[in-house]
Amino acid sequence: MVTLTENAVKEIKRLIEAQNLPNVGLRMGVKGGGCSGMSYTLNFEPEVRGEQDQVFEISGVKVIVDSKSLLYLEGTALDYVDGLAGTGFKFVNPNATKSCGCGSSFSV
Repeated sequence: MVTLTENAVKEIKRLIEAQNLPNVGLRMGVKGGGCSGMSYTLNFEPEVRGEQDQVFEISGVKVIVDSKSLLYLEGTALDYVDGLAGTGFKFVNPNATKSCGCGSSFSV
């Protein structure tokens, strides 16, 4: 399972409303690439792709993760930070053994 912090939930809901995207889910995923070997992905999607997708309802936000990505994201928390060091979504992944300085790629 993946989790969302309160700040992440607020920002996701704000983005959905600002972009007028009713009935979408947040797809969290992993793809090959990035300076540490694998990169995180976030997208809004209107529907689940099939049986390979796991769907979680977290504080009113539908989160979709394909089963392959879930192997790498199990136990991950998605946070939203707004500070001097930068603003954006931050993945807190207990499975990552190494990550890059920007936090958008990792290795296991």
